[in-house]
Amino acid sequence: MALAGCSWLLLSATFLSVGAEISITPEPAQPAEGDNVTLAVHGLLGELLAYNWYAGPTLSLTYLVASYIISTGDEIPGPAHTGREAVRPDGGLDIQGVLPRHSGTYILQTLNRQLQTEVGYGHLQVYEILAQPVVMANNTALVERRDTLHLMCSSPSPAEVRWFFNGEALPIAIRLGQSPDGRVLTRHGVRREEAGAYQCEVWNPVSVSRSEPINLTVYFGPERVAILQDSTTRTGCTIKLDFNTSLTLWCVSQSCPEPEYMWVFNGRALKNGRDHLNISSMTAAQEGTYTCIAKNPKTLLSGSASVVVKLSGESPTPMEGQDVTLTVQGYPKDLLVYAWYRGPASEPNRLLSQLPSGNWIAGPAHTGREAAFANCSLLVQKLNLTDAGRYTLKTITLQGKTETLDVELQVAR
Repeated sequence: MALAGCSWLLLSATFLSVGAEISITPEPAQPAEGDNVTLAVHGLLGELLAYNWYAGPTLSLTYLVASYIISTGDEIPGPAHTGREAVRPDGGLDIQGVLPRHSGTYILQTLNRQLQTEVGYGHLQVYEILAQPVVMANNTALVERRDTLHLMCSSPSPAEVRWFFNGEALPIAIRLGQSPDGRVLTRHGVRREEAGAYQCEVWNPVSVSRSEPINLTVYFGPERVAILQDSTTRTGCTIKLDFNTSLTLWCVSQSCPEPEYMWVFNGRALKNGRDHLNISSMTAAQEGTYTCIAKNPKTLLSGSASVVVKLSGESPTPMEGQDVTLTVQGYPKDLLVYAWYRGPASEPNRLLSQLPSGNWIAGPAHTGREAAFANCSLLVQKLNLTDAGRYTLKTITLQGKTETLDVELQVAR
């Protein structure tokens, strides 16, 4: 009996039956692209004449891979033949160097001597060797509780995705923001503990590939701004120093990035942008409130802390040749002008005056060794014995209120 081409399929179609005994299994069971695969057939019964293999869901000529005549060993390629398939004498189908496009349903149709057909179904899943995915982010520097994080695992393969944070499996709390396919990670109001290295991994039963890490920075603070002295928190305290001793104040905070610092003394900004402030040779002129202001340039938030620094006792009498500052406590906040006098508050005794512009001008009694400050303090440099005696401060407020204050300066040899 001779079988030509595939005409026997149409001739015997009325005798089609589905044989529950025929099963098809791929070997290996989970092939990777490039593997050689055999679709092994089990459960063939009776004396058979021919095989037909289909790569598709139905017995359609369009899906016909090949027909095989058992008696002659002849194989006739069909429309779906890719050049990689070969039918085995035992009914199996060899596929050389499988590709992902070879995945799908395969049907074996047999013809026996009674011109009856049976069919068996199998499925082949070819897994590709996965390329390295890439993590894409909307931004890698975010502000805590304000910005939203969007991470996407970009891969051309429809593989499973899992995420890693600092080399470990993604915490459940962050995992809750994943899209249904696991490829997009969203976190509204990102937190500082979520800063770190993120990676995604694509995988299938035969291949796994992990992305390079993408590092996320979360800006926050400043918080818990404090002033330290010798590693001890002194915020809100009064620090007492002996005359002519030194002190270093440190400003600390919790912040990312490191904040910008500004120091303020008795309401006046100091020219110091560092995280510490040195007070050397403590005098009465340096008594007052010191405030550190920390500002985060990324979050635009700021915080502050203050301490009061005072002399620990009576200041020793300044000696001839030293500098001395006459410091005023509680001067008017709405001050317009003030003047210092050497003796009673009369024009011939005027040492200097402070103008509304902040500049001061010398008076008739000025010796060239006196200088004034915005807090009404008077500096007398290189004391001599003739500098001892009474000094008078006269203040005038914006409302025109006038007050005077006398102080006695002693000078030791």
